[in-house]
Amino acid sequence: MTRSSHNGGRQQCLTVCALFEAELLLALMLEKWRHPYADVESFRHEILEAATELLQVASEESCSEVFMEGLSAQDMNFVSAIWYVEWNSIQGTTADRRQREIWLRTIRQTLPSCFCQPNELAP
Repeated sequence: MTRSSHNGGRQQCLTVCALFEAELLLALMLEKWRHPYADVESFRHEILEAATELLQVASEESCSEVFMEGLSAQDMNFVSAIWYVEWNSIQGTTADRRQREIWLRTIRQTLPSCFCQPNELAP
């Protein structure tokens, strides 16, 4: 095995690990805080895909869009991206809206450090 093929394999492994960890965290968040669609695989897939796309856009240096008040696009993290995607998806809908709003509120209250600028966190 050449060094370059070994590095390519490592990168592929890291990508798969990151995806698995993202799926795991999302599933745990949905289940732990009782999201009404926690058991719906297609919902989990859609929110994961949308959060990933949001983070890709937000991480671009040229991104000046503000997705969440008090948090720059470049400082968004996976939890805040999931929150934003779900918050955005319930706008204009009534399907399980109350339960979904409770889930959103619970996430923000439970994980406040995911919704502020990193320099605001105590060392």
